[in-house]
Amino acid sequence: MKNRRIAIAEPDLSELEEANVVEAIRSTWISSNGEFLRRFEREFAAACDCQHALAVSNGTTAIHLALATLNVGPGDEVIVPSMTYIATANAVRYCGAEPVFVDVDPLTWCIDPARIEDAITPHTKGIIPVHLLGHPADMDPILEIAGMHGLWVVEDAAEATFATYRGRRVGSLGRIATFSFYGNKVLTSGEGGAVTFQDPALEQRMRMLRGQGMDPRQRYYFPIIGFNYRMTNVAAAILCGQMDRRGQILDNRRRVVSHYESRLRGIRGVEVRDDAEWATTSPWMFAVLIDAAACGVPRDELARQLEAAGIETRPMFVPIHTLPPYRGNHERRDTSLPVTDRLGHDGIMLPTHTLLSEADVDYVCDSLVAALKGRTVSPGLQRRAA
Repeated sequence: MKNRRIAIAEPDLSELEEANVVEAIRSTWISSNGEFLRRFEREFAAACDCQHALAVSNGTTAIHLALATLNVGPGDEVIVPSMTYIATANAVRYCGAEPVFVDVDPLTWCIDPARIEDAITPHTKGIIPVHLLGHPADMDPILEIAGMHGLWVVEDAAEATFATYRGRRVGSLGRIATFSFYGNKVLTSGEGGAVTFQDPALEQRMRMLRGQGMDPRQRYYFPIIGFNYRMTNVAAAILCGQMDRRGQILDNRRRVVSHYESRLRGIRGVEVRDDAEWATTSPWMFAVLIDAAACGVPRDELARQLEAAGIETRPMFVPIHTLPPYRGNHERRDTSLPVTDRLGHDGIMLPTHTLLSEADVDYVCDSLVAALKGRTVSPGLQRRAA
C-alpha cells in the first residue's frame, strides 16, 4: 500500500471524453450551442425514460429552473427534507418561497412520506423528495399525497443518476426532475446539471427561462425575465463520453460499494444502510452511521483518525433546519426531526470512486476498524483487521 492520500472522490475520465472535448473545440462551438449539447439532451432523456431533457449549468440552477417554471414565488411553501445538500432549500428561497422541513425515513434516509401531510398548509405548492446518496425516495405514497392535495412533485435526483424505483427510472416520476454533474457525481462534466420532464407544455417556458428569457421565435426579444443557466458544448462533450461509458462507470462504482458493505456490515458501532427491496440505487457515495455509545468513538474523532491515515472523509450533510438562514422559521413551527438530527450527528461518507482498488477499500475499512478498537491508525497499515 502506497502512502498516498485516498480522496473522497475522483472523476472517471478517459481518452473518449478528451477526444470529444477536442472535437468540440475544433468545431468552434464552445458556448451554449452545438451538436454535443443536442446529443446529450436526447441521450439523457432516453436514459431516464423521459420525453425531454434540458442541459443546464449545474444542479442548483436545475432546481431553481424547475421551480421558476412552475411559478413558485413569495408566500409559497415547498416541502423538502432537511437531510440534503443546501442547494435544495436555497433554490426555494431564490424564488422568494419558504422551504418546510420534514424528517426522513430511518431505513432509506430519504423524505418520510408519513411525515408529509402534517406539513401541508394552504400555502404549500409542492414537494421536493431528494434521492439521498443514490437511494430513491419512496415515490408512490409521495405522489399519492401530492395528487390528493393538488401539489406538484420535483425530484432532486442530483445524487441518484440511473437509479430505479419499482422498475421505473428516477427522473421520470415527478412533474420535473433535476440532476447534477458536479465533479464527484456518477456522471460528471466538472460542473453541469439537467432537468427532465414528460410534459411538452413545460418545454418552451423552461427553455426561455434557461436562456435569459429570449423568445425562441424572435431572437434577442425578451418577453420575460430569465437566467443564464445554459451548459456549454464543451461540458456536454464530456458528458457524451460519460454516457457512452456509463455501464463501466456504474459497474466499477458498484464494485467499490459492494466491497465496503461486505467489510463493514456487522461491525460493532457501524450501521450500514440497507437498500429497500423496491430500489436499485445509484452508487454515488457510501456512508455509514457511527454509534459512539456502542463503539466508544464519536464520528468526528473517527474522521480525524482517518485523516491522519491519509483517508479523506466527509460528514453527512448538516441538517438544513439547524443552519442560520433557516433555523428561525423551523423553530417557529416547533417540529422535531430526530432521524435527520441523528444522521447529521453520526453519519460519515467514505471515499467512493472508480479509481479505488479493492486494496484501497480494505485499507479504509481496516483503518476505520482499528480506530473503533482504539488502535493507532497510521498510513502504513496494510493488513486486514482481525
